[in-house]
Amino acid sequence: MCLSSIYIFLVCFTIFFKASCSKHEFSLEGDYLLGGLFALHEIEQATPLFSPETTECFRHRSSKSGYQMMQVMRFAVEEINNSTTLLPNVSLGYEIFDHCSDANNFPSVLSFISNNGSIKPKEKLNNYQPKVIALTGPYGSTPTITIAPLITMDLIPLVNYGASSYVLSNKLKYPSFVRTIPCNKNLIEMIIHIIQWFGWNWVAFLGSQDDYSSDGLKLFNEYISNTGICLAYQESLSLNANYSLTLQKIDMLKINVIVVFALPQYASKIIKAAIANNIQDKVWIASQSWAMNQQLPREPGIGKIGTVIGITERLLSEPGFNEFVYKDRRTTDVNHNEEGDIQSTSKMCNQVCDYCTLLTPEEIINENPTLSFAIYSAIYTIAHALHKVLRCDMNECRKNTVVKPYMLLGEIKKLDFPLNGRQVKYDDNYDSTISYAVVLWHTDVNPPQFEMVGTYDTYPEVTFTINNSLLPWHNNGSVPFSNCSAECKEGFSRQPESFHSCCFTCKKCPRNSYVDHSRDPYTCFPCAESEWYDENTMTCKRRSVVYLQFTEIPSIAVLVSAICIIILLIAVFCIFAYNYNTPVVRSAGGSMCFLMLISLILSSISAFFFFGEPTSALCLLRNAIFAFFFTVCISCLTVRSFQIVCVFKMAAQFPKVHSLWVKHNGQWLFIAFTSVIHLISCVIWMTVSPVKVTADWWTYTDQIMLVCERGNTITLTIVVFIGWFLGFLCLLFSYMGRDLPKNYNEAKSITFSLTLYYLTWIGYFTAYLSFKSKYIILLNALAQISSINGILFSYFIPKSYVIIFQPQKNTPAYFQTSIQNYTQTISRT
Repeated sequence: MCLSSIYIFLVCFTIFFKASCSKHEFSLEGDYLLGGLFALHEIEQATPLFSPETTECFRHRSSKSGYQMMQVMRFAVEEINNSTTLLPNVSLGYEIFDHCSDANNFPSVLSFISNNGSIKPKEKLNNYQPKVIALTGPYGSTPTITIAPLITMDLIPLVNYGASSYVLSNKLKYPSFVRTIPCNKNLIEMIIHIIQWFGWNWVAFLGSQDDYSSDGLKLFNEYISNTGICLAYQESLSLNANYSLTLQKIDMLKINVIVVFALPQYASKIIKAAIANNIQDKVWIASQSWAMNQQLPREPGIGKIGTVIGITERLLSEPGFNEFVYKDRRTTDVNHNEEGDIQSTSKMCNQVCDYCTLLTPEEIINENPTLSFAIYSAIYTIAHALHKVLRCDMNECRKNTVVKPYMLLGEIKKLDFPLNGRQVKYDDNYDSTISYAVVLWHTDVNPPQFEMVGTYDTYPEVTFTINNSLLPWHNNGSVPFSNCSAECKEGFSRQPESFHSCCFTCKKCPRNSYVDHSRDPYTCFPCAESEWYDENTMTCKRRSVVYLQFTEIPSIAVLVSAICIIILLIAVFCIFAYNYNTPVVRSAGGSMCFLMLISLILSSISAFFFFGEPTSALCLLRNAIFAFFFTVCISCLTVRSFQIVCVFKMAAQFPKVHSLWVKHNGQWLFIAFTSVIHLISCVIWMTVSPVKVTADWWTYTDQIMLVCERGNTITLTIVVFIGWFLGFLCLLFSYMGRDLPKNYNEAKSITFSLTLYYLTWIGYFTAYLSFKSKYIILLNALAQISSINGILFSYFIPKSYVIIFQPQKNTPAYFQTSIQNYTQTISRT
């Protein structure tokens, strides 16, 4: 409804629009007509209108770049018409208008959508045939957004070469808008890529008051979120703005990277103001609209403002264009005088260009080529789509086919063709593939040069790269610094300093914590239990897991000792078994000796469970086996000491007790009783709070020790207490029998062995409570071996020595003599 009202309003003063114009450059007859809108003139300052009138472009400042763009379109049409493969036997024509105003050049647009000079807004698409089948232009987002609803309402393909506003990608509002240049979204992404490439985060964004800049600023603010880039200053400038004040503010904020996302006339004022205000050593990122500007690099003093980096489409040459311009100039010079009168009568139709005939071929060819390929590919896009609609083959097209503009639109979306080394294709929003170039301004040479130092492509895959060696920075060759705060060193976290996340101070993290800048640079994270904090690198490194290995020398020494002890115990067992009926064996305990030896052998086996990676089973076996079987051995020693004292000293005083002891095998009952009690305590110790493996990560920063817990303290104390109490009784009884016959006096051997037993375990427990090391368990194994050695070498080895080397002492007579001597001694006393 709104668009219909616009139609009716405009048609009121253009009911019948016809133009009497120059036919040489602005129009060409053909089977199918294309429309073209180019800014051959520019309006420096728009003024409000209070009556409906069309802007007369020729009254305003001329634009050589606009004329050069028009020549590219004319060249492309001529090249297609001369082609034998693209649209054979079909000729394209064109109608071109000077489009210099954002809102007051509608007559040219109405001419395109008219049919024989009239417009029928309510005509069905299948019935209505506008003057052109497609058009290209105009240059700029604001002029395009203004006229696009009129064009796209009838689904006439508007294949644009110079409007990059992202809003035009909205197919609900602009269904037939097609563009051959990247949209602002791609350009902003490219700018952010450059900023991130060099590690900058403190930037300014200057734009102009138009749709192009406002769209770019909106996208920039949106896309820099979560990138670490801070927009320290932003402003949309008018032509009458105070540019000097803006640049002084930027300089005061110490911003060294300035993105100028503006149309050429605004960019020119910004750069000239920077030169005038002596703004130095900045990095200027030029948007595509002025990245290849031909006049600014020639400004006196521009070299002092710093480094200018421009973003433009990858420049491609159009072979034959230069020859076309030279030929056209000769034709224009011949026809110039003949068309003077015609032009004087056609100034209102904006097909007048008084200065154009004065331009030399060199001026046209050397003009800014940024949009040349975009215009060239726009015309070829229309031609390829028409080629598909007409179902052309290599020889001819079906010219009897009725062609409607919307038919071309359907074919454009499916296009995929090479053109001068680049692939032309479109996405769902009718946006073309991207092929950007990063250009560096060389203003120290004459004429100034633009060197390509980087590329950004999306076809066939996304690639972005910059050759840093090609950038001779103004700051002694090093990349300029443009950050609010210097990046924190490793081990330091950021502390916010202002509204901007880029501004911060640095604070050292506490010990055993680190900063993960990719995760959260403001937080010190504690190292995981499996990691340790390295002060040198200020990072968390994985801890090494340590435990006593079988292959370590101390481990080997203990294992060898255990094996030797087991061999000796077995040897003693064999000697005692062979000499079982001899007095030495009988006096040592007889059959009880074998229980003691078996217990010691089994106790020795526990030493093998201290090495290798600990498990719950190994932790259980290494102490439980020793604790039980060694206690059994001590109980045998205790009862043996008691029996000797009982025979020699208590039998006469307590004969009944002695007879009961002998009759009921009191020694075995005692051993069985104490063993059962101790076994029950061991079972309780292992079940109430089972011994298990623990990862000790707090003792050493760079290691995790796998250690065995001791289990419940109370039950462990009971287990240890039973063994130590039996040892105490054994010492007591052996002391009572210190004056017995030599062959029966075990006081010295038992005292030595049990003293060694107590001292080694006291030493072990002291070390266990005082120090933490993987070698503590080595002391545990050594304590067990020392305890076994004490009994073996003080009790069994001397008796084995007598059996083997002093057989004369291993006779009943010798033992009887010892007893008689003891009796005589006692009787004397």
